[in-house]
Amino acid sequence: MKKSVFFSLFLLSLTAYAQQIPQYSQYLRNQFMVNPGAAGVYDFTDITMSGRWQWAGFGDEPRTAYLSVSSPLNLPDKPKYNPALRTSQGPVKNPEVKTGKLKHALGGQFIADQYGAFRRMQVAGTYALHLPLSSKVNLSFGTRLGLSNHSFLKDKAQVLNQVDPTLGYTDQTYNNFVLNQSNRFIMDLGVGFYLYSNRFFVGVSADHLTKDLVNFGAGTANFNTQMHFNATAGVKIPVSDNVTLTPAILMKKMTPAPLTIEGSLQVEYKEWLWLGVSYRNKDAIIGMVGLNISERFKLGYSYDYSLSRFNNFTSGGHELVLGLMLGR
Repeated sequence: MKKSVFFSLFLLSLTAYAQQIPQYSQYLRNQFMVNPGAAGVYDFTDITMSGRWQWAGFGDEPRTAYLSVSSPLNLPDKPKYNPALRTSQGPVKNPEVKTGKLKHALGGQFIADQYGAFRRMQVAGTYALHLPLSSKVNLSFGTRLGLSNHSFLKDKAQVLNQVDPTLGYTDQTYNNFVLNQSNRFIMDLGVGFYLYSNRFFVGVSADHLTKDLVNFGAGTANFNTQMHFNATAGVKIPVSDNVTLTPAILMKKMTPAPLTIEGSLQVEYKEWLWLGVSYRNKDAIIGMVGLNISERFKLGYSYDYSLSRFNNFTSGGHELVLGLMLGR
């Protein structure tokens, strides 16, 4: 039986990352992408755009782009402008997480993910309810409902050992797959709990709860959608007046793949400039850097250095994140 590059990429992606959904190296800076319960933790409209390039140089490597928007419905009134007040100079601090009151939040996501000859595009909406447990701690519950389009890109499939272009490929499995190539839509349902304050967070979430129970479209290919479970936790530790450490952990599980654990350590200087490092077990070491450019814009970059066998074929992975904070 013949082998194809796109099948290899697909299988190796599942083996190495235990995920059918994108992973994000900078999840600490936008937890809404891994937990719908994190929508609306800030009292402003948070818009984030990101592009991720995995295994650069490998060829048909996974690439992901997303746009996310989240905001509480009951935004606070903006203070009136007073020209007598001086505009602050110097580093722009991170916005504070607001707790101690009931909040309703809405959010939305658009994700485009391509790996080899497969492409997944998702549009989803989120609702989150934030309940105050005390003046400093909130518990939120979020649900996300969306639609994913899964498609096979025939022009990107590179089949090896082609016998004769006029006769086609002798691999009957591949021939049948191409003849019945799929362009299917699948309903995505996710939920998440998020316990948080300005000093710590704990979250549990699940995606693809209905798997492929609700789907429609052409083709007979089965993308075998599986449930995904995430758990996150982290705490901010003040070291001095200017330096804060945030150790955190992210655990991901998709049956039948093994548990994936990612440990992170983030260092913030004056709550403005941040540096971070993460270790994803049996996969990569990640270096990160970012800052608040202004009261409106924030920027982050991360580099993944592969520790797996892909290190011989790739120059690493890149992730760039740009955030817009409206109504701070």
